[in-house]
Amino acid sequence: MGYIDVAGVSHVLPDGRVLFSDVSFRVGEGMKVALIGANGTGKTTLMRMIAGDLDPTSGVIARQGGLGVMRQLVGMREGEQTLSVLALTLAPPSVRALGQRLATAADRLAEAEKRGKYSTAAERAQLDYADAITAWGDAGGYEFEVLCDTVSVLILGLPWDETRDRPLQTLSGGEQKRFALELLLRGPEEVLLLDEPDNFLDVPAKRELEARIRESDKSILFVSHDREVLANCAQRIVTLESGDVWIHGGGFATWHDARVARHDRLEELRRRWDEEHQRLKELVIMYRAKAKYNSDMASRLRAAETRLAKFEAAGPPPLPPKEQNIQMKLRGGRTGKRAIICEQLELDGLTYPFDLEVWYGDRVAVLGANGTGKSHFLRLLAQQGDGIATGAMTPVEHSGVARLGARVRPGHFSQTHEHPEFAGRTLRTILWEGDEERPSLDRSAAMNALNRYDLTAQSEQTFDTLSGGQQARFMVLLLELSGATALLLDEPTDNLDLASAEALEEGLAAFEGTVLAVTHDRWFTRGFDRFVLFAGDGEVSETPEPVWDVR
Repeated sequence: MGYIDVAGVSHVLPDGRVLFSDVSFRVGEGMKVALIGANGTGKTTLMRMIAGDLDPTSGVIARQGGLGVMRQLVGMREGEQTLSVLALTLAPPSVRALGQRLATAADRLAEAEKRGKYSTAAERAQLDYADAITAWGDAGGYEFEVLCDTVSVLILGLPWDETRDRPLQTLSGGEQKRFALELLLRGPEEVLLLDEPDNFLDVPAKRELEARIRESDKSILFVSHDREVLANCAQRIVTLESGDVWIHGGGFATWHDARVARHDRLEELRRRWDEEHQRLKELVIMYRAKAKYNSDMASRLRAAETRLAKFEAAGPPPLPPKEQNIQMKLRGGRTGKRAIICEQLELDGLTYPFDLEVWYGDRVAVLGANGTGKSHFLRLLAQQGDGIATGAMTPVEHSGVARLGARVRPGHFSQTHEHPEFAGRTLRTILWEGDEERPSLDRSAAMNALNRYDLTAQSEQTFDTLSGGQQARFMVLLLELSGATALLLDEPTDNLDLASAEALEEGLAAFEGTVLAVTHDRWFTRGFDRFVLFAGDGEVSETPEPVWDVR
């Protein structure tokens, strides 16, 4: 069995800020431990340290047993990368290295045979390829392919030979995530690091994940913001707050009460420290005054000063962490009565033709299993008219009509967070420069906007270095500044911490416009009044209440 020991670990950012310090906890054999905290507190950074991707500034991390890692970006890939490449990133290190060697050897062989099948270069490439195949088999590569085949049939209903070269852009985020999770949970590694494993999953898949984690004999450390997943899986809670860590030995059901009690205790300790500090300072002042007229008081003065210096050198106990204050001021604007019109709309290979009318001011939750076409539907609507995209979009093949009403300007929030136009640019620069969709902001206005979204400290960070939740908040800020009158939100709460999700709910309640949101967040869905279900058989219909058993 495997375990993880984290002892006194700290991390200092390049600008000198301390992200967290003196972090210590243990994931024992077979334990299921949740790592939680606000967006940007360093959860993913800490997970990367445990995985060996980063070295801690100080402290020691020890592991026992094979390590399987699912990083945060799984489920957010829409490029030309294939499923086999994704699978290889999740393989044991020896298999992964030899898989890459085999792929390189195959490419070189193909290139050499193009120039001459019987040339010396081709013969050498053939030998290299044969050696790579042998090494692949010796390292357990064929056993890994059997595992991939089992998972492929389970998740996609097709054997590995038919899915291995499938581009990830043809899979939904949930399908990518389920494939990765099954590969790790069925794999040989004894320790798993799962960074937000529930993101992109529909509700049945989340329930399956909860059961699989509970039943697994592996030692699992996972990051999640989903309260249902935390309540159903975590045996212990490790919380990162304000650069510090504290551990709750119970489950999530008692975590809130434990947090309140801890904050009360910290406030009481700080109050007592302040009182003792003031008493010692007053004592020094008194003896200093008396020492001016009585030389016998000099020794007492020195003793009081020494005691005060030692007290101050030890430092005060920490204050309770500052609560987040996020204000999302989504405005919108008046549009025609009919905001969205779909007539016999059919998404190629995903749905049967369906009709839908959405009226100004409606709040529509788009529900359904992974892979049924929900994200495609939102992307198609976003591509109509003068839209605002907060993520890369590929064309959506369809037939029938999908059009927007008068003065409807769609703003699209992409679940993948892909922004190639922001590469290497800081948040302040993006707001300062603006673009054809957003006005430029001066330094003061830009910093005020970032402050409302609790992103002031990240103003000089580039977009790609932000945490998933920070990226999500910044994308909502862009929608606010761009003047969208219809919001098309694809899994907006997936990466948001609790405070950010509540701020988004408040912002949407005040938004003067139309909202369509693809979501598997049961709590978030309570704020919607219409529900459109994308069923697994291709039918699209409206239901009076949310439907979660969608398979």
